[in-house]
Amino acid sequence: MNSGLNKFFNYIPVPEDLPEKVQRDNEALMEISWLMPLIAVAELLGGVLIIFPKTRALGALVIFPVMVGVLLTHIFVAPSGLPIALVIWAILIWIIIDNKDRYLPIIK
Repeated sequence: MNSGLNKFFNYIPVPEDLPEKVQRDNEALMEISWLMPLIAVAELLGGVLIIFPKTRALGALVIFPVMVGVLLTHIFVAPSGLPIALVIWAILIWIIIDNKDRYLPIIK
């Protein structure tokens, strides 16, 4: 949720040692004016839904595509952030496995 809020309010300073590839990727994403707000809304909505057990399965689905982008960015562009991305992925996978019964009607 913090990352989503930061996309709207810009309260976390951008690190000065941000790799050039990450800076270029961020600039490219910002060229599409509606994309960053969409990602921010997905992060906020997914985070809020994950908080509550009743909506946790839906929250995992909402945040999943964002986390794919985060993981790929840290694998290919900025490996220094990979450990925390893997921890967040582990939590996401745990939520998905824990709620697998809620997903079965979707794929039947």
